[in-house]
Amino acid sequence: MRDLGTGFRYLLKGQRWVARHGKQYGFGLLPGLITLVLYAAALVALARWGEDAVTWATPFADGWSGPWLGLFRGFLTAVLFALALLLAVVTFTAVTLLIGQPFYENLSEKVDRDVSPDGHAPESGLPLWRELWISARDSLRIVVRAALWGVLLFACGFIPVVGQTVVPVLGLLVTGFFLTEELTAVALQRRGVELRTRLALLRSRKTLVWGFGTPLAVSFLVPFVAVFLMPGAVAGATLMARDLLGEEIDEGGGGGRKGDGAVTPFPQPPSGSPSPGR
Repeated sequence: MRDLGTGFRYLLKGQRWVARHGKQYGFGLLPGLITLVLYAAALVALARWGEDAVTWATPFADGWSGPWLGLFRGFLTAVLFALALLLAVVTFTAVTLLIGQPFYENLSEKVDRDVSPDGHAPESGLPLWRELWISARDSLRIVVRAALWGVLLFACGFIPVVGQTVVPVLGLLVTGFFLTEELTAVALQRRGVELRTRLALLRSRKTLVWGFGTPLAVSFLVPFVAVFLMPGAVAGATLMARDLLGEEIDEGGGGGRKGDGAVTPFPQPPSGSPSPGR
């Protein structure tokens, strides 16, 4: 359970770091604002035409009498919008990071230099187009995984009681995990850590991941909040990436104690997983 609190502290430390570096924070807001406008337009369109889409998809119910037709399609419309909102929360980070790749790479590097005992920040050595391609490819893989989880949770939502109690909690945990993966990827990709190994790292410290990602997932449900928290989330995820890899965090650099007392050696990936590096 200690990792749960450590993950949340990394989230807070990231927000404090960007608060002390106003210029980095200002630049970090731009990708989120662009993504917010795009997603808001998509959700408004869904709210406007979602009922029509449900009607088109359920022709078998056209002959239903009484209030059942309206209740059935109204319920499906609400569930469709809820599912779209869940996917928006999960994919918002991926799309924002893709749009803001140069901004967040620069921010993450500055955090690394600030908290590294030797002032060094790892560099990928890859051209920008290659980094963008890797980021887009890995983000797509994560979105597919998140979508599969979303469909499963959507189906479980029809189970009485469980669908109204357990499923929402599981949804936040799943969303928090994938949010954390996307955010830590900024720092881990610069270190040459492949997606499969990143997932193995995160699974080895699930409570740390949930402590960081779940509060973030909850806050991202509030309109506009995601935009303002994204720069600090990237900064905090960089600190957590150093912890996951057992790298020291200089207590004089603003990141807190070395590894926040939770530094662990690099976990060995499962058999058959690629080692860190491309």
